[in-house]
Amino acid sequence: MTPTNGAADPNAPRVQELRGRIDQVDAQLAELLERRALLAAQVQRLKPVGGYAGRDENRERRLVAAMARRAPRLGERRLSRIMRAVIEAGLDAAEQDRSPA
Repeated sequence: MTPTNGAADPNAPRVQELRGRIDQVDAQLAELLERRALLAAQVQRLKPVGGYAGRDENRERRLVAAMARRAPRLGERRLSRIMRAVIEAGLDAAEQDRSPA
């Protein structure tokens, strides 16, 4: 980002450093999400009713509440949206794995 007066942004190096750290966290997050999806797929294979029909809404609420205690800045409302997307992505991946290619 360059200010409109043509002067160099004195915050640019710090922004780049912080973005680099965000990239590192994102890489770790991607690996954790992959591990979570693989574990969830194993659970889906063991359930008598798998996929979306086998979702446990109470467990999901408890999961979100526990996460909110660790991530109070995000809180339950935001984490609920995030985890709904994570869970649904994992279910989709598990279903795709079960479907013949």
